[in-house]
Amino acid sequence: MINRPVFKQIYQLARPYLNTRRNDVHIDISLQYARQLLNAEDGEQSIVIPAIILHDVGWKKVPQDLHLKAFGPRATSPEINRTHEEEGVKIASDILSKVQYDKDKISEILDIIDGHDSRQKSLSINDRIVKDADKLFRYSQKGFEIDNQRFEETHAEGLNRLRKYLNRWFFTQTAFRIAKEELRKREKEAGR
Repeated sequence: MINRPVFKQIYQLARPYLNTRRNDVHIDISLQYARQLLNAEDGEQSIVIPAIILHDVGWKKVPQDLHLKAFGPRATSPEINRTHEEEGVKIASDILSKVQYDKDKISEILDIIDGHDSRQKSLSINDRIVKDADKLFRYSQKGFEIDNQRFEETHAEGLNRLRKYLNRWFFTQTAFRIAKEELRKREKEAGR
């Protein structure tokens, strides 16, 4: 999955920050989607892969009892969501410096992390791919299960949430197509 040694180093340094909110699972699945989007949308692997690995490391700095106030269908404190982005930039900057990542690329990676959830517009094709891979996790089987459990939703409520945001969340046609396919699979699973 992570094919370059520097990506493996980044992932290893990020791991201690990913053991909250099931982010370890989230990152692995988002990486799979990022690869599909990179192949179809012509983004830069050297920007997208580190940004995906590091985009949610800041959640480690947010107390767990505040997480569901920051995101999800019953979020009441979006400023907490912003905190995870700001803290994520600090952690990501430290990790990228430790692996001596290309300084010309660090700036774009950090800009992507600093707004991957809160910024409504995208900065570049790389930002669109990161935003889309991040959101596609919610449509995956495992992501859907995790969100249904954490949001205490029924299967039907989870499907309604995904349907509601399908036309709002995605920047690329590839991600939109993948989300529709995944949604159909989740709908079929409901009939079993």
